[in-house]
Amino acid sequence: MAYWEWNRTGDPHHPHVVVCVHGLSRQGRDFDALAERLSERARVICPDVVGRGESDWLQDPTAYQVPLYAADMLALLAQVHAQAPVEQLDWVGTSMGGLIGMALAGQPGLPLPAPIRRLVLNDVGPVIEWSALERIGQYLGKGAHFENLGQAAHALLLISEGFGPHSEGQWLRLTRPMMRPAADGGLVLHYDPQIAVPLQHMTREMAQAGEALLWQLYDQIKARVLLVRGAQSDLLTAATAQAMAQRGPKAHCVEFEGVGHAPTFVAAGQVALLCRFLWGEERLPSTMNLAEQARESDE
Repeated sequence: MAYWEWNRTGDPHHPHVVVCVHGLSRQGRDFDALAERLSERARVICPDVVGRGESDWLQDPTAYQVPLYAADMLALLAQVHAQAPVEQLDWVGTSMGGLIGMALAGQPGLPLPAPIRRLVLNDVGPVIEWSALERIGQYLGKGAHFENLGQAAHALLLISEGFGPHSEGQWLRLTRPMMRPAADGGLVLHYDPQIAVPLQHMTREMAQAGEALLWQLYDQIKARVLLVRGAQSDLLTAATAQAMAQRGPKAHCVEFEGVGHAPTFVAAGQVALLCRFLWGEERLPSTMNLAEQARESDE
């Protein structure tokens, strides 16, 4: 499993580690803007989950599921800890990355180098809407081919409206790591198309059965939790977000207006919000409009 490490603290053995884990079909470079800022005060680890980006592909595609991903993260954290002791551990997880974070933070006794102190769940919770899974299934693993980066960026923009507004430069920076050269020329998506297999085999009943386990994990989380929700999200409903604020770790929810599934933490105001949370700021807003999401922080 490949990962990207950011560290601008001046201390290669800095004891504070923040792990940032991407969504289902993405990769670790999604967090470049956020990691650059966070790395001023911590080592920031951005893995490419197996089957994505620079990481290897699995021989058995049915194993592309959260339990394996969580086990991989334990192995990664053990390696990071061996390089330099981890004394303080935080987690930022977008969609699938948030589910992996819940699996690690919600199971007492796992061999983590340190307990997860602060957990950011980006537009994900124990209840995942079936309609959103159906939408994702329409494009995941379909083997699209693109002539050039511009064509790829346009195609990804059409299926990623929920990411919210981005400048052309921002979108190209998000798109470039998502591509790899095709054997016959052009570009293809930088993931194993077989990551779609578990989703293809999932039924509505299986998804509902998984909710009880996810709620059990969520209720056992001891970390302080920030739940970020895109106001137009079709994956995380307002009702689920409200329930997450009332039970278990009682997440503080911030809703991003003008965004669906899922915020990218590229906009300066979105980055500043996560910095405030991870650095210990307790007074956080409950909503952010597009102007506030784009605004540079004064800190």
